[in-house]
Amino acid sequence: MLIPKKVKHRKWHKGRSRNRKIDTRGTELSYGEYGLQAMSGSWMTSRQIEAARKTITNFLKRSGRLWIRIFPDKPVTIRPPETTMGGGKGNVDHYVFPVRAGRVLFEVGGVPGETAKEALRLASFKLPVKSKVISK
Repeated sequence: MLIPKKVKHRKWHKGRSRNRKIDTRGTELSYGEYGLQAMSGSWMTSRQIEAARKTITNFLKRSGRLWIRIFPDKPVTIRPPETTMGGGKGNVDHYVFPVRAGRVLFEVGGVPGETAKEALRLASFKLPVKSKVISK
């Protein structure tokens, strides 16, 4: 799964939602002819990204090319079960990528249009955000 090799700060603040609900960066196709674009926002874990990646590569049967346009670099901490408040922040459990509406998540190229669209449609079921297939 995707995790950062090295981080500057081991634990981050959670962050608060901002007024801008749509993304301004990463909204256009850069590499492939077809892409999967998020229509809602959520935290996407490295497990969910990996599940979608496996679905796409399995459907494409190793033909074409796949680009993953997101990387989970935000650490999420959890407290052990049955511990009281206090004693500091919990340990890092997993990493997420905060997705906002409009972000291109995956791109596919080098395969026929129907194949690419079906692969991306199947991958969208694995993700916690509403998404649509876009093309150049």
